Amino acid sequence: MSASAMHSHNSDSLWRNMFTNPHTNAFRRWVAVINFWIFISCLALALETVEPYATAHASWFYAIEIIAVTFFAIDYLSNLYFAPNRLNYFFSFWGLVDLISIVPTVLMVLNLTALQGAKVFRLMRVVRVLRVLKMAKMAVQSLSHSVVSSNPIITNLRIYFIALFSVMMISSTLMYFVEGGLYSPEAMAHGQAQFDEYLKSNPLPADAPPEAAKFMPTDPISGNDIAPDKRFYTSIPAAMWWCIVTLTTTGYGDMFPLTFWGRVIGGCTMLMGLVLFGILMNIVGKTIMVVLFGEHLDEPAGHPKASRDNVVQMLADMKLVDTVQADKLRALGSEEFAQRIRQISG
Repeated sequence: MSASAMHSHNSDSLWRNMFTNPHTNAFRRWVAVINFWIFISCLALALETVEPYATAHASWFYAIEIIAVTFFAIDYLSNLYFAPNRLNYFFSFWGLVDLISIVPTVLMVLNLTALQGAKVFRLMRVVRVLRVLKMAKMAVQSLSHSVVSSNPIITNLRIYFIALFSVMMISSTLMYFVEGGLYSPEAMAHGQAQFDEYLKSNPLPADAPPEAAKFMPTDPISGNDIAPDKRFYTSIPAAMWWCIVTLTTTGYGDMFPLTFWGRVIGGCTMLMGLVLFGILMNIVGKTIMVVLFGEHLDEPAGHPKASRDNVVQMLADMKLVDTVQADKLRALGSEEFAQRIRQISG
């Protein structure tokens, strides 16, 4: 094989491993890069709903979105290219989330103004927040493919906080757009304009108070008015405070939803708070067992060889070790085995 052909083969192998082999450093580094931009894009999406920051730093938000979506597009196209069944990946849940997360920005760059003002376009941009679920999925995958963890408690805590951030980001964003969208500046201006047109043909009585001429947003399902002092969800960061209180107390604090769909989101957030609390208690319980009683979390009790045999068999299936090397790995001590596995997977 010529030098150029060998270089081409190594490059193709590195690129493939980056998206298909969780046991390589290239894959782990790419996951870290994607997770970073998911986190940054979620924060940017939240801050874009806060004035005057949204207007004053619009160019920065635009640059962040372009850079993040570029990485998301590379990730999506590469996963599609290396997928065993590209059609199945294209129509899979994660494939559709990846695709929808980049399509709105592409349409914006193409300057399709007819779509930019449409509600569908705005909702498609909100779907970007679902990429945070992929960050949680990648964290779980990294745990399942990790052969040896120096500190399983730290790994579990990392996954817990990623899950917590995911729930906070999704619940807060949904609450802001579902309930807060009823009294956003755009919605209030549009509603007031329609109400003014109505008053031209149906004027108020002469003794009507001035407040009667102001537009009052209402829940489209129940028809209940949303008073000015009950319009809590004016931005995603404001909704995040509600979400933290709801997740940690399983109830409402100083902010609460008034609309039907807002209460549905609130109920789901409460249930997720119970799930997250159970996960946290499990991690705390394991920590207490280790600190107070000196128990080890490296391998399941009563099955010291099960995980090792699975790992060795997996390496053999991937052609990373032959039969002789596999037998030698099984005979190594725990520390030597862990060190050797890191060398092979690296």
